[in-house]
Amino acid sequence: MNLRPLDLLTTATFSALTAIGALLFVPLYPVPITLQTLFTYLSGAVLGPWLGALSQIIYIILGGVGLPIFAGGKAGFGTLLGPTGGYLFGFIATSFVIGKTCDLRTRPKATRIVGSFILGTLVVYAFGIAQLSLWMNGDFQHAILVGVLPFLVGDAIKIVIGLAVATRLREMLPRIGLGL
Repeated sequence: MNLRPLDLLTTATFSALTAIGALLFVPLYPVPITLQTLFTYLSGAVLGPWLGALSQIIYIILGGVGLPIFAGGKAGFGTLLGPTGGYLFGFIATSFVIGKTCDLRTRPKATRIVGSFILGTLVVYAFGIAQLSLWMNGDFQHAILVGVLPFLVGDAIKIVIGLAVATRLREMLPRIGLGL
């Protein structure tokens, strides 16, 4: 992969946006509501699979080494092993999957973008629930109850907002040379 300075700048920007999304949160226990998934959706849809995933890897590494950029200002590798760690790791796969299904070489219809965001949501839930259920001593049903159900309406709203933002940013892609 040949990275240009603009690729690096936009990748770092989406890492920073994900961090900002983590700081805007509603403190539910054990998993808070944040705007991180919105920026994860957008990273894949705008940057593509590889750079989108890279933006999330950078975010996780920075938080893991101690920058207080996880939900509620948390930091450290211990957070990655806690109840929200699966969601955080899921951001990488989510961004990649969305980037693959929203191919930057095409102009997908809104339904394809929404479908990719829904698929991405399922991916982040899968990662999140897998780790959350382990953290809850294998109680998969309780993990779904506290790790999925409270987020469904908010994630639907984020998908609608993400569609509007991604559509506009993707219209600008040829002008700024991103992802092409």
